[in-house]
Amino acid sequence: MAFTSTSGTSALPVESSKSGISWGPILGGVASAIGVTLILVMFGSGLGLTMISPWSGQSSSAATVGVSAAIWLVVVQWLSAALGGYITGRLRTKWAAVHTDEVFFRDTAHGFVSWAIATIIVAGFLTSSLTSLAGAGAQAVGSVAQTAGIAGTTAAASSSDSSSSNPTSYFTDALLRPQQISARAESDNGAATAEISSILVNGAAAGGIPEDDKAYMAGIVAARTGLSPEESRARVDTVLKRIDDAKVATQKAADDARKAAATTALIGSLSLLVGAFVSCAAAALGGRQRDEDEDLIVTGRI
Repeated sequence: MAFTSTSGTSALPVESSKSGISWGPILGGVASAIGVTLILVMFGSGLGLTMISPWSGQSSSAATVGVSAAIWLVVVQWLSAALGGYITGRLRTKWAAVHTDEVFFRDTAHGFVSWAIATIIVAGFLTSSLTSLAGAGAQAVGSVAQTAGIAGTTAAASSSDSSSSNPTSYFTDALLRPQQISARAESDNGAATAEISSILVNGAAAGGIPEDDKAYMAGIVAARTGLSPEESRARVDTVLKRIDDAKVATQKAADDARKAAATTALIGSLSLLVGAFVSCAAAALGGRQRDEDEDLIVTGRI
């Protein structure tokens, strides 16, 4: 596209060689936002520790602590974004011969870039910290698992019945069950214990225990404890109900954790969106105030 000058000659439009982005103010806003975030996070951690106590009845509930932590993180995000954006807009130099709308766009873009860089750095720091904690936890769990494996191997070696380590031991025991339960149960306690354990493990995998297995366990309990058949069956049913209740409680805890994680993710994403908006608005405000102050200085009003 060509332009015609007053002398009648054709002239090309003049393109500024200066970039529209100023990294100095952006980095200043990033540093300010990160510094404020660290200060507020440490302050919030201190307040959170005051809500937790090892003594019974002196700690806040887990829901209260979780909600308070979520609210505080939202406040931290908004305050740090507002400060970082305002400093970014306030520190940039005035753009001469630039339309007001373009100035507003550049200020909001500077605020957004400042917020994005600060968020990435803070997220990377938190991720590395959580990864280190997870690694330490995994190492501890591995040590416990190794110890448990050694203990299990020793127990298996000392047991006279090694068939319990076989995946088909349950079905093998079902085929070889004697007619007289008491004779085997009284003569070999280890075998009876292994059979009951095999039945419980198979029931947990299958989602239920058949009636014949329940009757067989009741017979072993009667032979071991001297209880009547009715009392032995009642004891078996009570223990199985406890197992089912523990399973339901575990499933409920997992579902509650899933809901909490989903809520945290939604609130976190919304907080980040609001933080980006706050940073952009604060940068536009800081830039406008900076231009207004410079105009007053140029005109001699201040």
